[in-house]
Amino acid sequence: MTAGQKSKTVKKSSTSRKKVAPKDPVVNSAFLDRDESWMKFNQRVLEEAEDPENPLLERVKFLAITASNLDEFLEIRVAGTLQRIEDDYRQQSTPDETGMTARERLNRLSERIGAFVAAQYCCWNHLLLPALQREKIRVLRWEELTETARVHAMRFYTDEVDPLLTPVTIDPSHPFPRVLNKALCVGLLLQHKRKSAAARSAPPVLGVVTVPRALPRLISLPGEEGSFDFIMLHELIESQVEKMFRGYQVLARAAFRVTRNSNLYLQEEESRSILESVRTELHNRRKGDAVRLEIEASAPEEMVERLRINFELESWQVFRTDGPVNLSRLMNLYSESKRPTLKFPPFVAREFRLTAKSTDIFDELRKHDVMLHHPFDSYSAIESFIEAAAMDPNVISIKQTLYRTSKDSPIFRSLIEAAQSKDVTVVVELMARFDEDSNIRWARELEDAGVGVYHGIYGYKTHCKLALLVRRDPDGVIRRYAHLGTGNYNPVTARFYTDISLLTSRIELTAAVQKVFNYLTADTESTSYDPLLVAPITLADRLVALIEREAQHAKAGKPAAIVAKMNGLIDRRTVEALYAASQAGVEIDLIVRGMCSLRPGVKGLSERIRVRSIVGRFLEHSRIFSFANSGDEELYCGSADWMPRNLVERCEVVFPVTQENLKKRLRDEILGAYLKDNAKARILQPDGEYVRVAKGGTPFVAQNYLMNLAEPCEEKLPPAKKLAGD
Repeated sequence: MTAGQKSKTVKKSSTSRKKVAPKDPVVNSAFLDRDESWMKFNQRVLEEAEDPENPLLERVKFLAITASNLDEFLEIRVAGTLQRIEDDYRQQSTPDETGMTARERLNRLSERIGAFVAAQYCCWNHLLLPALQREKIRVLRWEELTETARVHAMRFYTDEVDPLLTPVTIDPSHPFPRVLNKALCVGLLLQHKRKSAAARSAPPVLGVVTVPRALPRLISLPGEEGSFDFIMLHELIESQVEKMFRGYQVLARAAFRVTRNSNLYLQEEESRSILESVRTELHNRRKGDAVRLEIEASAPEEMVERLRINFELESWQVFRTDGPVNLSRLMNLYSESKRPTLKFPPFVAREFRLTAKSTDIFDELRKHDVMLHHPFDSYSAIESFIEAAAMDPNVISIKQTLYRTSKDSPIFRSLIEAAQSKDVTVVVELMARFDEDSNIRWARELEDAGVGVYHGIYGYKTHCKLALLVRRDPDGVIRRYAHLGTGNYNPVTARFYTDISLLTSRIELTAAVQKVFNYLTADTESTSYDPLLVAPITLADRLVALIEREAQHAKAGKPAAIVAKMNGLIDRRTVEALYAASQAGVEIDLIVRGMCSLRPGVKGLSERIRVRSIVGRFLEHSRIFSFANSGDEELYCGSADWMPRNLVERCEVVFPVTQENLKKRLRDEILGAYLKDNAKARILQPDGEYVRVAKGGTPFVAQNYLMNLAEPCEEKLPPAKKLAGD
């Protein structure tokens, strides 16, 4: 495996202000590099794969997730950096806010990627593979197969694989085939078997066979009872290449895969519609410039060099894999191995129930707001909310945003059904990264059903999670009902992403939601969206104002504190406001799952700021923000992280939670649990490294605690804050 260079460029926030110089001599910049911070997040996921306390197949799943994460990082972030350097050579020598040039950062980052890939394969070869074998789960090479297994594999090859293969030899009449992004291929070095001296002395020919994407990457094999044996599809194809290339001697064979630039670059002036633009660019994405070549470590140098030159890569962009190319395919091993004892115990989410005197969900919402914490609270309540609207003849109209959903979503079906009898408007984000193809299909299907489909404000992704119903209630009054959330309308990811949902009929909230929909469909700005914070209009400024208000309270000797949970924190203006608040005396606790450019704990700069990241069974996805506000605490949830793309480049909504019992739940049960986690939490250090919470006392896992609260039982644990002895 080769690596060799370093970090990448970070897009500067358009909301940037003056630089903040750190006063601690151990750091060179007040800001951590976002891409290195992301790599450290993926390292924390890898640590879960390495952790023997996690069930074995869950560890395999974590490893697969790290590979999928790294794919996206390379095809978006690294590809973007390479393209910016190529487009503007001067960027290579201009230092950014971290004090590094783009080329220095790319060099530094490439070294990290190389070391990370080595750690991935070390985990697979030395930890997971031996443990799987002990559990009679085996991924076999062709030569390790029994005769029975070979017969089974060859039957599958003859019936399913061979008809889909197109072997290609590279010569003047056969140019190199167009290898699609992340398509697995088998490369070969071939020598003519002809008798002539000229043929024998000619250099080897390069051969390529693309592994069909339509087939599973792992082929199940017959074995002894209680065992699970598999062979990888490319391994099966490699065993049969002599039959495909008759007349050649196969000198070497190796699987390889190319990762390409997957950024979309829309040309507004040439666009007939956003839908057509995205569809065109999706086609181009499949042919983007190569940014990485993965190839089996057994490949001879001649094959590697020919491929490297063909794909126009530098040597650091070539990664020799000491194991299967594309570890993300190990997710199939997780799903195909029917060993429940090697997975997390099943968890059944808590179902929402109407209170005794409510006749339906609308009656319930007229009395009080309902807040749900997924996946601990079932997502079926949100599906039922939309389904009820579709079936209820008293519901006049439905409006909803869709960023990502699933192909079999009940919500999607409900919207189509509702369009037969009422006005339905859907704002579909076509550029939800890597879901563009499916979103185009959904948009067309919705339009065919009579749904009014819009694509938001051109130039801004629609990332807010909103649904608005208008209903004529039994008393004859027309009322609005809304759902506001932190996560996508996707019932699949709702089972393993943590998110907050708020259902409400409060007039001030639902009226503001309608204003947001007017903005999304007609590009008409309102004079006020209160009490909502809406990007790109009000959110960035209001967020800084909330932080600055805490600083003023601290200076006045009043209660001042911030607790914020999010996925990423890299907006420079927001970070500077947090630094200033820390210096003013505000105690700040941040729960940041992924990238964080803020340096905590630096004397004179951020000594009152603490940052933790939690990686566990569920993907932490909820955004929750708490401001002490001199004792009159304000709590918000929403779709936006504290990143430039959320604050100034997307349509986002952050909403207040004002009902006292719901505020208490957010503060004590949810944020309280995450701040008390001493098992899955890692603490960010001033130098950018993360360390686990010091061992000692009874282990407390926030997600386990929240699952325990959700399980149906007679006695419930007290809130996490009390449990921890506060």
